Amino acid sequence: MPRILVIDDDKHVRYLLRVVLERQGYSVVEAENGNEGLQCYRAEPTDLVITDMQMPVMDGLQMIRELRRVFPAAKVIAMSGGRGVLNLVQTLVQRTFDKPFCIEELLDTVQQLASAPDFPGLRAAEETSHTLR
Repeated sequence: MPRILVIDDDKHVRYLLRVVLERQGYSVVEAENGNEGLQCYRAEPTDLVITDMQMPVMDGLQMIRELRRVFPAAKVIAMSGGRGVLNLVQTLVQRTFDKPFCIEELLDTVQQLASAPDFPGLRAAEETSHTLR
């Protein structure tokens, strides 16, 4: 069963995503901010990360940059109510969603990304990065 990390400071958004994703058969891990999300991912990498961009402690942009540095093969969906923020991460993530988003479209994207094979060589590079920390 694919595991998904949901990072959002809004507990209602996290709850909604957890319920919808679990009904589709995914296992969901939650984090309130980018720092907590990175800690969760470092402890046990997930198949996909869905992150908000505007959060306290560590925002989505900082979190995505650090995630890419240590885990270059991580699959990430970024979401935000501010379109300008999403423009900053277009090249760092697989997909972006404006809030509010269409849940069916998000689920289609999650299904494609969570089931897609990793690019050859990236998983090995990620495992090497993981052991070097």
